[in-house]
Amino acid sequence: MSTVGGKPLSRIAIIGVGEVGGAAAFALIISSIARELLLVDINTTLRDGQVRDLSDVAYSSNSVTRVRAATHHEAGQCDIVVITAGSKSVLGQPNLERVYRNVSIIRNVVDAMKPIRQDAIVVVVSNPVDLATTLVLELSKLPQEQVLGAGTFLDSVRIRGMIADEIGVAANSLDVYVLGVHGDPQVVAWSTATIGGVPLDKSLQHGSQVDHERVAQECKDRSRSIIRAKGANPFGISSIVCSICASILLDKRNVRPVSCFRPGYGCCFSWPVVLGRKGIIRAIDVPLNNRERADIDETAKTLKATVTHVLADG
Repeated sequence: MSTVGGKPLSRIAIIGVGEVGGAAAFALIISSIARELLLVDINTTLRDGQVRDLSDVAYSSNSVTRVRAATHHEAGQCDIVVITAGSKSVLGQPNLERVYRNVSIIRNVVDAMKPIRQDAIVVVVSNPVDLATTLVLELSKLPQEQVLGAGTFLDSVRIRGMIADEIGVAANSLDVYVLGVHGDPQVVAWSTATIGGVPLDKSLQHGSQVDHERVAQECKDRSRSIIRAKGANPFGISSIVCSICASILLDKRNVRPVSCFRPGYGCCFSWPVVLGRKGIIRAIDVPLNNRERADIDETAKTLKATVTHVLADG
């Protein structure tokens, strides 16, 4: 990343500028964390329309970010590449059909970016996010610390808000992570949940305990309810994308639960990591209880088997 006058001249590319990609672009422009935002989509009419629309946002908000259309290859030369490309989720659609469609899209995206800049950081938003992140890591040949997925970051933010509303505290006083494989298999790390550093269940008054199973299920159901109501949930995930990009470009060293490669499992799933300018600085050791760890182990093995099958089909 070059600088002028000590200020970073960072570039972020978004590949796939539909509802989610467009919302992510909007959030990044408003935050002014990048000097240039490149929009990429195989639908060039949509891409160019988004460029014109989002350029108006940059002008009206006095953002430092310049928006322009670009190719996949140009995207591969940016500081950060955000991949949101993928077929739209349809409630009731066979999961396997959607998986293979998105796998094909991810393969095409990575191939079109090559050769990818060796210090580029790729943030995967496409679903299924853990499979897609593992696939991008395998196909791009980038170092493990430079490929990550949005994972359960949004779910972790969401569940903190839900618990905060229920017990009457500020969400930023809570430390609760949703970990593992995103979706139905994800695991809430209740054993490590705290309020102001005090274990969650011990800090609550008698008779006001949080119903773990109910809250965890409501957290999972929230995305489905949003998609059922409006077809997509672009705003929540776009705020997460913006937060991840800011952590990287500004070298914030925030701890975030993102999809990352877990060496003991051979695939990517969500785990708390320190994010900085080079991507994933290090993973955080989380002392899960036996049940939580067993649940993550089981679903990670299933994901690994799927990854192996997909790569073999490739």
